[in-house]
Amino acid sequence: MPEIRDATEADLPAILAILNQAIRETLAVWHTEEATLEARLSWLRERQGRGLPVLVVAEGDTILGFASYGDFRPFAGYAQTVEHSIYVDPAAQGRGLGSALLAALLERARAAGLHVMVGAIEAGNTASIALHRKAGFVEAGRLGEVGRKFGRWLDLVFMTRTV
Repeated sequence: MPEIRDATEADLPAILAILNQAIRETLAVWHTEEATLEARLSWLRERQGRGLPVLVVAEGDTILGFASYGDFRPFAGYAQTVEHSIYVDPAAQGRGLGSALLAALLERARAAGLHVMVGAIEAGNTASIALHRKAGFVEAGRLGEVGRKFGRWLDLVFMTRTV
């Protein structure tokens, strides 16, 4: 059975591979250029330095996915609201790992005294929307054509849950 644990710097090459596959091939993340190892190292250190979780799901030495949350907006009034991201290697999808990572993030958010978690999901990503609904998230809003990738305009769905 895979375990969920805090990420370490040794996990970064696998995290980077999963993220860059999503950048290259999916609409799950709207970056258009692949991330670098240096950028991911900075991201990991910044998140962990602030006490924010970066989790991995691992089977032995193999990283199957990762998840994290960070600021929703950088203003004091939003301090108890976070936005999260979850990525699972395509070869490991369909095994409930995304749901397990989301549950672990929600538990960390509760323990940290946070109030609301936000998911920002490309409107055509029905699997992610279903995963969030199953975890008790509700659609809070939809922004039409606010992003662009692969020559297409993209809609963004916001889903929220009180933690």
